[in-house]
Amino acid sequence: MSRALRFLAVAVVMAATPAAAQRLPGTVIPEHYTLWFEPDLAKETFRGRESIRVTVTEPTTSITLHAAEITFGEVTITSGGRTQIAKVTTDAKGETATLTVPQRLGEGQATIQITYDGVLNDQLRGFYISKANGRKYAVSQMEATDARRAFPSFDEPIYKATYDISMTVPAGDMAISNGKVTSDTPGPQPGTHTLTFARTPKMSSYLVALLVGDFACREGASEGIPIRICSTPDKRDLTGFALEAATQQLKFFNDYFGIKYPFGKLDIIGVPDFSAGAMENVGAITFRERLLLIDPATASIGARKRVAGIISHEIAHQWFGNLVTMKWWDDIWLNEGFATWMANKPLAAWKPDWRVDLDDAADTQGALGIDALKSTRAIRMKVETPEEINEVFDGIAYQKTAAVLRMIEQYVGPEAFRKGVASYLKKYSYNNAAGEDFWSEVARATGKPVDRVLRSFVDQVGAPVLTVRSSCSQNTNEIDLKVGRFMGTPGAPPAAQTWTMPVCVKAAGGQARCELINRAEQTRKIDGCGTTIANADSRGYYFSDYTADTIGQFAKDPAKLTAAERISVLGDEWWMVRAGRHDIDLYLDLAAAMATDETPIIIETIANRLEAIGDDIADSTERARYQAWIRARFGPELAALSLPGPANDSDDRQSRRGTLLHLVGVVGNDSAVQATARQLALRYLDDPSAIPSTLATSVLHVAAVGGDAALYQRYLDQLKKSGVQPEVYYRYFNSLSWFADPSLVKRTLEFASSTDVRSQDASTLIGALLVHPWSSDQAWEFTKERWPVLLKTLNIFQAMPDLVSSFGGFCSVSRANEVKEFLAKNSVPAIARSAQQAIERIDNCVALDMRQSKPFAAWLARAS
Repeated sequence: MSRALRFLAVAVVMAATPAAAQRLPGTVIPEHYTLWFEPDLAKETFRGRESIRVTVTEPTTSITLHAAEITFGEVTITSGGRTQIAKVTTDAKGETATLTVPQRLGEGQATIQITYDGVLNDQLRGFYISKANGRKYAVSQMEATDARRAFPSFDEPIYKATYDISMTVPAGDMAISNGKVTSDTPGPQPGTHTLTFARTPKMSSYLVALLVGDFACREGASEGIPIRICSTPDKRDLTGFALEAATQQLKFFNDYFGIKYPFGKLDIIGVPDFSAGAMENVGAITFRERLLLIDPATASIGARKRVAGIISHEIAHQWFGNLVTMKWWDDIWLNEGFATWMANKPLAAWKPDWRVDLDDAADTQGALGIDALKSTRAIRMKVETPEEINEVFDGIAYQKTAAVLRMIEQYVGPEAFRKGVASYLKKYSYNNAAGEDFWSEVARATGKPVDRVLRSFVDQVGAPVLTVRSSCSQNTNEIDLKVGRFMGTPGAPPAAQTWTMPVCVKAAGGQARCELINRAEQTRKIDGCGTTIANADSRGYYFSDYTADTIGQFAKDPAKLTAAERISVLGDEWWMVRAGRHDIDLYLDLAAAMATDETPIIIETIANRLEAIGDDIADSTERARYQAWIRARFGPELAALSLPGPANDSDDRQSRRGTLLHLVGVVGNDSAVQATARQLALRYLDDPSAIPSTLATSVLHVAAVGGDAALYQRYLDQLKKSGVQPEVYYRYFNSLSWFADPSLVKRTLEFASSTDVRSQDASTLIGALLVHPWSSDQAWEFTKERWPVLLKTLNIFQAMPDLVSSFGGFCSVSRANEVKEFLAKNSVPAIARSAQQAIERIDNCVALDMRQSKPFAAWLARAS
């Protein structure tokens, strides 16, 4: 599943977390399900009928399985040639149903027969209702623990079984499930038809897919596997790019794994209402529309990369997660981290100019930022309840795991690692595996101690920091390395913790030397006396703490570093500032030295940090001078590119132009640039082809900052147009949060909480208003006032955790105390870790301001 990327008082918050575990006894094992569904879209209900063939491992008079929001009809259990009517006892809190029969069931085969009714809910979970174009659709999202809302089931990943699925739906609608359609017959009632789907291979219940509606599909194939990209009928014209990407990626993965795609057909469906970014259901992947449906001729480079990358992630899941499935949710990293690691490989082969390796380097920095927190978690941690399970779909499972895998891949060699991964997949095909199974098999296949490396990163909390000190004599560089756990809290020393980890060091411009280290202190020697780089090509998962002199050398000649290394050095130095190890002038001088860098992601990284400095460290008396420095240092770079620039400029130049427009116009508060952005926004409103798509989002944002009610209304009107492309819709939708006028902030808050906004989008808009300095006070008061309503309307996957994560953008003692008090009084299990991390981020920001305010003032006096 993709997510399109989340202290005191926390003791109180965490205290509310424990709930009864919902694990099944394990004495009854499902082998095969036969399922039939008949949704009633008008009434938003459905009828179901199922037969489950099971193996009973010890004599019993009862069988417990999962069920939620299910009304049971007749239930029977057949065993040993005898059929008994079962009494059903439900446990709503535990989401289980116990089926009890008068006579004991013996060991061996048994068949459970159930008729039942269910609700097509509006919570975007289980089997649920979705609305678009004036009609209703029935769609599904079973991960992690919601198959039980669609059919009584053994709803744990370990219980793999085969499935025969059929659906009776309105005559004008189609149905999509995991297998190919094997029959489509009229009836049984007038105005209906019944579709039967091919039996699935063994799979877990969370991978079942059910979709009903007037979907329209574009068809293709890859190496004999039929592929369809489906959408609501009005968006079928936007499915071509996704089909091209999926066709290339399926072939790539077939070749890479040496295991042909195992599920017969591949449907990829855009769903109007969808809580996650996408979901890897076996043979029927579901998506948010904006993450699938684009016109490549008018889409921004960001949209093209995002759509291709998420499709790749979900197709990779067909091997990682579907063919081989984790035994329990504590090993969700075996699904999500591996799909994240694999996702960019087909893209690198398909579109080398996209430089997705630099996206990987940036993602590593994002994961390290989470691991800098005291409240971070280990990659593998114990989870039991649905709330705990949902919380581990985070940057640690996705980005950190992927970064660790890239590090190990570099250490053992790409081809050796590929063979190890393929061996693991073949060994555990159609079965379940744990982390130990993976690293043991890869260690065996590669002959390298991958097991020791992975165990130290998977089961330990936090990330290493290498303190790097070097001296050179007779053309030999002697490098002293010290290892500890990095703590991002200002003044906090590294924790005494070690890892078994590959470290690649080199002198700038030289060859990397990679060795495994597992001690707190170690000395390395390399040839050459150039400036030492402790994380060659940014493939290691660790922070590097360089001396001030070394950072100064990097600033003098950044071109001696590769682009990936520049990303790493910028990220590491920012965290040395955050932790109070270095003063902020080192980072600002480094950022200024890279102002002319032509790599889009580098200037984007710099812009994000400079914006944070302006918001959190520069006080009201310093802000004008800081903004003047931004304009003086980065304005000429924007002027050289010009606005809007040639329409045929490369994607890289357009991306860089957009970032500089935001940096100079918003962070630098350049009134002339803001005026130009407003003119461009008006042109774009009248004619979307007037400016390049990659530039459009930045134009709309910068224009909005000083925008009035008339411009706001024009943005809002775009959302109501029929036929607007998803990417264009969200350009305007997300731009609403950039209007700074208090009356417009109020309008946006009311709009976000209205029925005009899909529940999947509301937390994004409110969260942005919480983060922006001009709207944070209003958004905070609104959030507190509407909290009970928000808890109800945003009770979907990750929505409330994402909203609470936005609280971490505050940066004052008074607000920190307010947030702590509020979360202590309004805790719910689903937000426990997000609350903990948000509070820590606020406290860290306050400490950062206190630690760096004097060094910042001194630097600003020198720079201006």
